[in-house]
Amino acid sequence: MSSPVIGSTRNAPPFRYDIVGSFLRPEALKAARSLHAQGTMTAGELREVENIEIAKLLQQQKSLGLHAVTDGEFRRSWWHLDFFFGVQGTQKITLGPAGSSKESVNRAESFKITGKIAFGDHPMVADFSSLQQMAGVTLAKMTIPSPALFHFVQDYNGNEVYSDSATLYGDIIQVYRDAIQAFYDAGCRYLQLDDTTWGTLCSGKHRAHLRSRGVDPDQLAKDYVRLINESIAARPADMTIALHVCRGNLRSTWFAAGGYGPVAEELFAGAEVDAFFLEYDNERSGDFEPLRFIRNQFVVLGLVTTKHGGLESKEQLKARIAEASQYVDINQLCLSTQCGFASSEEGNILTEEEQWDKLRLVIETADEVWE
Repeated sequence: MSSPVIGSTRNAPPFRYDIVGSFLRPEALKAARSLHAQGTMTAGELREVENIEIAKLLQQQKSLGLHAVTDGEFRRSWWHLDFFFGVQGTQKITLGPAGSSKESVNRAESFKITGKIAFGDHPMVADFSSLQQMAGVTLAKMTIPSPALFHFVQDYNGNEVYSDSATLYGDIIQVYRDAIQAFYDAGCRYLQLDDTTWGTLCSGKHRAHLRSRGVDPDQLAKDYVRLINESIAARPADMTIALHVCRGNLRSTWFAAGGYGPVAEELFAGAEVDAFFLEYDNERSGDFEPLRFIRNQFVVLGLVTTKHGGLESKEQLKARIAEASQYVDINQLCLSTQCGFASSEEGNILTEEEQWDKLRLVIETADEVWE
């Protein structure tokens, strides 16, 4: 059975076949990070290893024909916390047993605010500049956690610096406006905001927990759309900003389940991002009906899972794209994996070859749907 709908190709982000960002860490990099943690390898020596492995990764991405490439988040330990640690006025913390969950396997780390926050001289700008140089003529994509997630995590951990939410929101917005401008000045034209708060707000279990803490999940959704919109409001016209919604991916696990219905109208109709990368690899994400609230944004359907190595059926992928096109025009749709392959340095439970097979499937399927 072939896809009943055929779209047109695209030469701008998001691309018809795209990537979320993170890749499995090669053994040489894992070994180097371990030596650095033990104090037997200097930061400079570690960076040299990172450069070598990122160069190999970029070559592999280019050889597949990807139109946008990342550094695989090879310089990070976590998909989100490394960015938060680099913001001035934050501090790494270790959570106690109460903080344990599927998303904190082995390492229960987080951050809290300890002073007035500012973007400052963030090390990830230099990381992007390095990626940009190494990528050459291929578009370099940068991924960072969203401003909504910054607020959500710090709220859970508490802070004694900000006594009122308006001032905190204002400073988070300024951090992200400065971040966006700094990455733009470094050459970034494709930025992705990764966000698990929306996965939380899709979950009946987590919504009930929020209410038990005196938090209205519907109001929180409104606040977070405003936070995102004000954070990206001053972005340059030639910069694409996407929002990736996830329900957890650490070492192939997840922490939330539930369709997009509870947040769809607020998020899809309200958020001023250019594209949504949406997890849709299994029933935990629900059906496509909530996509009816999409306006003029692109939707990158995360139909191919990164949680295991088994390959999806190409025909089933085409059928699901056709189903989604009942709610969003086929030419506003794209295809990717549901998440990256390594939300932390430990990585998901699949092999590197299975990782590349997943991306080949995404590319081959997209090429047959969007001709």
